[in-house]
Amino acid sequence: MSLIQKGIVCRIPVLRAATGAGLAVILMAAAAGTAWAGAKEEMKAASVKFLALRSYHVVMENSDKRVPKTEIDFVAPDRYRMQMAPMGTQIVIGDTMYMNIDGRSMRIPMPKGTMTQWRETDRAMREVDKAQVEALGAEVVNGKPARKYRMTQSSGGTPTTTLMWIGPQGYPLRMETTGKAGGRTSTVTVHYSRFNDPSIRIDVPK
Repeated sequence: MSLIQKGIVCRIPVLRAATGAGLAVILMAAAAGTAWAGAKEEMKAASVKFLALRSYHVVMENSDKRVPKTEIDFVAPDRYRMQMAPMGTQIVIGDTMYMNIDGRSMRIPMPKGTMTQWRETDRAMREVDKAQVEALGAEVVNGKPARKYRMTQSSGGTPTTTLMWIGPQGYPLRMETTGKAGGRTSTVTVHYSRFNDPSIRIDVPK
């Protein structure tokens, strides 16, 4: 039975008591209704919208504290600016990396397609078709209402689980991917923001 079918009498006290993001979550759940039954179709729609973005900003954190926090700016189709201690700022344009070392910019050609393998910020969105997708309801992420999904896939026999929170505009707000590498299990958390922000520019260093 949907939220609407449960009756106005049951819903009104809840809506009156809810405010802000909490109310928004309730309204999103009511609007979604049976739509969550098509979780994979919803994720595919979100992936198409995300992969069409002109720019965005992410912050990546790893539960393995030996891995430093990384901030990444992306400008379509193939420009990245990565800031990660102690490496400093690295810029990738196509298959060329630019590193700033001792105040000087170094140009380092990379094998064709190398950067595609590093695009962890959009990997899950590019591989929706390969995953099993389950809707997990509504939550609040960074003060914003979001729909939560679990994506599971096996790569080389090793299962990988990704949790994705999709905001009201259809873009991801947060992604958590848990997997095993080097015999260790860790979770990478990615926070997304600044969608289609024209102020994000990535130019060839001078």
